[in-house]
Amino acid sequence: MDYVMTFTYKNEAGLVLQASDERVMALGEKLEAACPEAYMNGYNWEALLRYYLEKNAPDILEGLDPDPEADTYAAHWPLTPENEAKAKRFEEIIRSLVEDETSLCRFVQEHGEEIEWD
Repeated sequence: MDYVMTFTYKNEAGLVLQASDERVMALGEKLEAACPEAYMNGYNWEALLRYYLEKNAPDILEGLDPDPEADTYAAHWPLTPENEAKAKRFEEIIRSLVEDETSLCRFVQEHGEEIEWD
């Protein structure tokens, strides 16, 4: 299974990030080194991603129902074509953040004090 994926199920569109994925865990260690409060479990991924979206793509937050757990972060929206598109855009954002570790670490260093970590 990939570390992030979108889905539709019954009456919802959603996204799941596997915080326990090897690559995501390695990135989490780098983020924690950049900001000690950033212990990257599902709850802190929720905090980071919410903050990032507020700054860069606030429309994705409209209707979003986050569901973080210890080793996953999930997001759900009511199932509509618009919300399916939001989930796919959110997946692309997460992939770009994970793929560009340097930029994400810099973002956490610069904004870590402003993020409401778990």
